Amino acid sequence: MSQKYTVVHIEIPAKDRRAGATFYADVFGWPAEHMDAPMPYTTLRSGNEGMGIGMPDVGEQTKPNDVIVYISSEDVEADLKKIEAAGGKRLSDPFKVGDFGEMAMFTDPTGNRLALWKDLMQQQSGG
Repeated sequence: MSQKYTVVHIEIPAKDRRAGATFYADVFGWPAEHMDAPMPYTTLRSGNEGMGIGMPDVGEQTKPNDVIVYISSEDVEADLKKIEAAGGKRLSDPFKVGDFGEMAMFTDPTGNRLALWKDLMQQQSGG
């Protein structure tokens, strides 16, 4: 069976994560969890099972208006090769994000920046 590619995460950079989280809570009712360690990050729960929303601080890697969509991948390197063959551009080689997952950044042929995400936690739990 071929892989089903789904949107698994969206990142919305914020200059002020608490103010951003308050906005999404007030408008959409999405509760937030603020973390300062191991990195400053806020998660929002939209109710879409299997899809997370995160708010990193605006900084060197993330700019305002730089919303990033993460797409599930069973094999990040193989998918990067498919992306390049179809006219996309690799922005990074696959790299681990703690014990949570593996990811890589790319652009589509129109210049949109996206990411591939392989969930390592789900594999460890047998899911």
